[in-house]
Amino acid sequence: MHLFGKYRVEREVLDEQRLEEITQRKAYSDIHRSLTEQLRDSLRCTLPKLKRGVMSSLPVLYWLPKYSVWDYGMPDLVSGISVGIMHLPQGMAYALLASLPPVFGLYTSLYPALIYFFFGTSRHISIGTFTVLSIMVGSVTERLAPDVDFLIMNGTNITSEVDIAARDSFRVQVAAATTVLGGLIQVLLGVVKFGFVGTYLSEPLVRAYTTAAAAHAVVAQLKYIFGVSPTRFSGPLSLVYTLKDVCSLLPHTHLPTLVVSAVTMALLIAAKELNSFLSPKLPVPIPVELITIVAGTLVSSYAHLNSNYTVSVVGEIPSGLSSPCVPDVRLFGEVIGDAFALAIVGYAISISLGKTFAIKHGYKVDSNQELVALGLSNAVGGFFQCFSVCPSMSRSLIQESTGGKTQMAGVASALIVLVTILKLGTLFQELPKAILASIVFVNLKGMFKQYADIVTLWRSSKIDLVVWLVTWVSTMLLNLDLGLAASITFALFTVIFRTQMPTYSVLGNVPGTELYVDLETHRQVRQKGVTIFRSSATVYFANADLYLEALKKKSGLDISKMIIYKRRQEAKQRRRERRAERRAKRTAEGLSGSPAVSVEEDAWTERENGTYLKGGAPDSTSLGWMSELQDGDTTTLGSSSEDTLSRDLERVSLGSLGKWTWDIHSIILDLSTANFIDIVAIKMMKNVFQDFSEIDVDIYMAGCQASVVEQLERSEFFSDSITKRHLFASVHDAVLYCLNHRGQYFVHFHVFVHSTRRK
Repeated sequence: MHLFGKYRVEREVLDEQRLEEITQRKAYSDIHRSLTEQLRDSLRCTLPKLKRGVMSSLPVLYWLPKYSVWDYGMPDLVSGISVGIMHLPQGMAYALLASLPPVFGLYTSLYPALIYFFFGTSRHISIGTFTVLSIMVGSVTERLAPDVDFLIMNGTNITSEVDIAARDSFRVQVAAATTVLGGLIQVLLGVVKFGFVGTYLSEPLVRAYTTAAAAHAVVAQLKYIFGVSPTRFSGPLSLVYTLKDVCSLLPHTHLPTLVVSAVTMALLIAAKELNSFLSPKLPVPIPVELITIVAGTLVSSYAHLNSNYTVSVVGEIPSGLSSPCVPDVRLFGEVIGDAFALAIVGYAISISLGKTFAIKHGYKVDSNQELVALGLSNAVGGFFQCFSVCPSMSRSLIQESTGGKTQMAGVASALIVLVTILKLGTLFQELPKAILASIVFVNLKGMFKQYADIVTLWRSSKIDLVVWLVTWVSTMLLNLDLGLAASITFALFTVIFRTQMPTYSVLGNVPGTELYVDLETHRQVRQKGVTIFRSSATVYFANADLYLEALKKKSGLDISKMIIYKRRQEAKQRRRERRAERRAKRTAEGLSGSPAVSVEEDAWTERENGTYLKGGAPDSTSLGWMSELQDGDTTTLGSSSEDTLSRDLERVSLGSLGKWTWDIHSIILDLSTANFIDIVAIKMMKNVFQDFSEIDVDIYMAGCQASVVEQLERSEFFSDSITKRHLFASVHDAVLYCLNHRGQYFVHFHVFVHSTRRK
């Protein structure tokens, strides 16, 4: 049984003027302080603000002194070890996606995580390599450092052999420069409080983009899986050209490499399914990728796959840490577009994951500080030859599900990677690259499941579906950087389209309540004498004209025709009155013996439609009311084409004017959905007030937010004819006022139409 509460409120009808009197609204100067006052207050509070600024810029100073080793130490350690074990295979595998030696993937899993420890505000995300960013970095490195630029010279002849050491060295420089520049862009955006930029990447856009990026990753790994060497393409349609070249090389597949890839993928898929089945019973997931790497290295080492079967392996992995170096700033101009794309995509993924875990565990993530933290992780990491980083969903889930409480888990995972780099790196020199490619291939399974979004969006939102499809197609065909730009542009156009083509509705009252709903979608509502018009979007320059047309259509009042028709009837009435005066005068003169007036002077005949002709002359009625309009019509709607419109309406009858709803005496514009109003919309509103007053229909506005009222005041919207008495706190206030003010005592227009013929 449902129990519904009731409430009863008795108060006066409040318009804007009365509301301001009751609430004692502050003046604009009281709300917005002058620059001098702001400067004085900022100097007065310098030390407290500086302390808060340091705490917000270095969140570790806030939570580390409160850190409880007994409560958080062991969970963070277990979580960090689990994540660190995942870092090893993912770091080396995703380095291949970035077209870099695997050891740089380990560097990327080490330094950025330590930087984020000091500056990040999320407790659960795991910073490091990520599939999409690795692919984006790989597209830059291979574009600026293709194999053809590093062919070995044999005297005067160019061989087909590539100088791998020189090529990889330059690719590392390109990746580092791109990463540092992308990090600086993120820091700059965070400092100027531009953290909201990530909101422009909607969920359908991000999911479609990552889905298309997964396809790029698959194509990029095919050369390692089949053991072929396709030509490297860049720019639009590069994916199509690369896939076509790989298919042409399939007859030359290196069978030992293909066998290694197939066996690895089969074992990985089976192990992951088993892991998923046993996960409820296991405290920590089985490190499938690490086991695969260790087993693959052992098999390759004892079977001598590289020397006996020419299976490509990782090769030399230098032990120890490399010294930091300044990236080549001359590359900044060539990679700035890619760096910006990396900055935006990385931040969008980071903030979405961070907010997900923050909501789940009840803490807050600062979007601007996250932008700074991620930017510093990239910028500082770039000096240590790292490539772009962001959180990984898989690692973050492991860090959270294994009990991680703070970013101390990130420090523990970084220590695991550090030990591997210093002591264990050389053990993986015989690891086949096909195994790393297979790990990437299998880990992309989750992204390919996102194709199910098409069915979901088809049922829920067609516009979001179009955004998804456009993003996917543009990313597939235009590459990752241009595809992202095209996707964001299209998504913004959909926002403009939605505000430019909103839903317009006429509201009716729910009997016995102060609620108003759409008349077209509800049956038990009523509307008497008052039209309540609402737009689902704010009114501004892009949709002001559409708003006006919808208002005329929904109200059923064609203002231009009605004004002209009204004035035509008034002109005809004035002529009838003058004729009546002349007849009275002639009658008086006849009785006094004055000469009779010529019959021809008053030879008027009346037609069926109520107009008169004098003799056989043209319709003088038309000429008369047209001249009346030309003398005094100042209508804003359609006044520029008044003469043409007057001629078109020469034979307009009452029925031809459409829905001639004379029972409407007031129109209320519900502006509760408007959060701002610009000068174009304000001028349009003035015209609405003026034009409807011409036909004795009152206009009122309701539900205006304070910011909208301020804009109306600053734009000098209010005058003697349009006062704040025309603004009401709510639609119901406006309706009550209209009914009390006009109600059933509304005086209709008197339309003079002669329906009788003179015999």
